[in-house]
Amino acid sequence: MFRSMRRALCTAAAALLIPLGAGLGAATAAHAATAATGQESTAAGTAAGAGYWHTSGRQILDAAGNPVRIAGVNWFGFETGNHVVHGLWSRDYKSMIDQMKSLGYNTIRLPYSDDVFKAGTTADSINFNNMNTDLQGLTPLQVMDKIVAYAGQDGLKVILDRHRPDSGGQSALWYTSAVPESTWIADLKALASRYKGQDTVIGIDLHNEPHDPACWGCGDQATDWRLAAERAGDAVLSVNPSLLIFVEGVQTVDGVSGWWGGNLMGVGQYPVRLAVANRVVYSAHDYATSVAQQSWFSDPAFPANMPGVWDKYWGYVFKQNIAPVWVGEFGTTLQSTVDQKWLSALVSYLRPTSTYGADGFQWTFWSWNPDSGDTGGILKDDWQTVDTVKDGYLTSIKAPGFPAGGGGDDGGTGGSAPACTAAYTVSDDWGSGFNASVTVKNSGTAALKSWKVTWTWPGAQKITNIWNASYTQSGATVTAVNAAHNGAVAPGASTSFGFGGAPGGGAAPVVTCTAS
Repeated sequence: MFRSMRRALCTAAAALLIPLGAGLGAATAAHAATAATGQESTAAGTAAGAGYWHTSGRQILDAAGNPVRIAGVNWFGFETGNHVVHGLWSRDYKSMIDQMKSLGYNTIRLPYSDDVFKAGTTADSINFNNMNTDLQGLTPLQVMDKIVAYAGQDGLKVILDRHRPDSGGQSALWYTSAVPESTWIADLKALASRYKGQDTVIGIDLHNEPHDPACWGCGDQATDWRLAAERAGDAVLSVNPSLLIFVEGVQTVDGVSGWWGGNLMGVGQYPVRLAVANRVVYSAHDYATSVAQQSWFSDPAFPANMPGVWDKYWGYVFKQNIAPVWVGEFGTTLQSTVDQKWLSALVSYLRPTSTYGADGFQWTFWSWNPDSGDTGGILKDDWQTVDTVKDGYLTSIKAPGFPAGGGGDDGGTGGSAPACTAAYTVSDDWGSGFNASVTVKNSGTAALKSWKVTWTWPGAQKITNIWNASYTQSGATVTAVNAAHNGAVAPGASTSFGFGGAPGGGAAPVVTCTAS
């Protein structure tokens, strides 16, 4: 079945700033529920995810051989006419990444188009009024650098997604007359080179949603997506052999059609073969009726029929131990009962972390953004308040966070005694109030069991709410202590907490950090 265009993307200029505090109560509650179920990163000394990753059968393993699970969100915008992630007209990018982490997401899929490589392309609709100030004057790729670096400091991984050849729209094939295959491959190699040595970027999704006339295993160099993925994957690995290569499905295989990018039926007979072993992760997309109708939604057995549908199109790749499967996109507005049943069934099919650990399907939800026309997002339209119902469906398949990634954090030195540093950032300030975050880093060589951060404001500021820490305040002096779930921090790793306060207008104070 042909799918209608899914994105109703915003190209709005910077909007009026809305205070963040109203939305973060929900985020804090969701995070508390996540921590209670053990999904948040816990003892960093045993946390999996360090270094570059590789595959083994149906699992993804970190550099030390520990299994990991991608459990994240799509944050789109670089592929649109804005040429940058959306929402920066309302929020500081760091505060949004902090919020993703606080909700228990561990990975960001970043869609982009090849337009970001063109000279003169600018990043539009960014609010620089007391936020995003370090992005001013940067190119789209330089903004991407900042997002990757901060995500790595927060312990999130990033998957780069070649979503479109240009910002005008998606393409059925990986090339167009304006953006030939040679440009596609050259730009993929440029990204692989740009982030080489930064293990925050774990891999690249080669092309978003190939669909008819794209085929799998037909042997036609112009339309066989499997062969194109081999050419592009080998090109990427020639630059950085440590990256994962994410290969989406097509629309139709042997006359059987499904979602764009969601049909992996050809993998069993025609697997993707790369020069570097253990680098392929297959990717499927799956959606509900808020995107388009499919025959299985009207089956009298629905939703009990859905596991069989998923097995047929992509689940068998995982179940037969062929390779890992990453559901790179799935989403819904949740407005219809059918969609609610679909999402509940899909979450169960993806395998709850509490039962299966990292031995489950990988995933990134579409989307973080509220401005996806067919699905909405984890955030509501104010770009701050969490849709706790939608986020709640995903709780059972969230997974632990990862140690701070390489290349985005300058590290530190220390002896055997625990040591830490802290960095204070004001993310939003609207005069009557403000939001800030503090990143705590283990700057020594011994694992931290707990930490404490202290600062003194120059004015009359008071904390109004706080998440990921507890605090006491005496006059202008604040002491923040780790929460139960984030006191343990491995050497070189980081954690963070955030808070709202009033009034605004105060400069960032000097902070001190002590650890045990």
